[in-house]
Amino acid sequence: MSLVLSGVSQRFGSTEALAPVDVEVASGEFVSIVGPSGCGKSTIFNIVSGLLTPTTGSVTLDGKPITGRTGHVGYMLQKDLLLPWRTVLDNIVLGADLRGRASSRERQRAADMAARYGLGDYLDHYPHALSGGMRQRAAVMRTLALDHPVMLLDEPFGALDSHTRLLMQQWLLEVWREQRKTILFVTHDIDEALFLSDRVIVMSPRPGRVQEVVAVDLRRPRDVHLTAEIPYTSLKGHLLDLIYGRAA
Repeated sequence: MSLVLSGVSQRFGSTEALAPVDVEVASGEFVSIVGPSGCGKSTIFNIVSGLLTPTTGSVTLDGKPITGRTGHVGYMLQKDLLLPWRTVLDNIVLGADLRGRASSRERQRAADMAARYGLGDYLDHYPHALSGGMRQRAAVMRTLALDHPVMLLDEPFGALDSHTRLLMQQWLLEVWREQRKTILFVTHDIDEALFLSDRVIVMSPRPGRVQEVVAVDLRRPRDVHLTAEIPYTSLKGHLLDLIYGRAA
């Protein structure tokens, strides 16, 4: 489903956090947002998810208004927020349980997904027994289990070591290719944004504005060797100039 923000801005008292922005994510597209801290990336996510009603502007999903309305998109925050009294499997099916009770089919689907990415042996474990990387994996799977056509992922891999982070990026791309979900992704890592995305939205310092939308016209499927190729390094240099050029 396509996601459109039109003239969306946000003020908190006298502080203008987000200047009017227009953002469009096509159905099945993978778009990342990068920019300096405080530029409004997470504010945009809170508005899209319906947790925050914008000062001005509107949000539509497949042409239908969802401004200020929750429950239309999957949203993973920076912290895993796993419930310590629920097992890994029970955390993954939390959304279904909140709607009533997860069916045996939903629990099996969650178990299969966990097994696919190395958590199959930990379904009965509690979060305190997991490493940080495992906790993040479980949290991503919980968002996937909601099966919304649009996913908002706010720095989901930021706390992971570089090896696990790369594995997660590759796995996420595989899921995206198979399911063609519409993904809006926030990251501070330019390499991550380039490796994953069709387009990268570069935000300006606060009040956040869309400084430029950069098309990532790189071959797919993507692998680690891509990062050493000239088209990739050229795009990375351009993004670095956009974000840090004025401070240099």
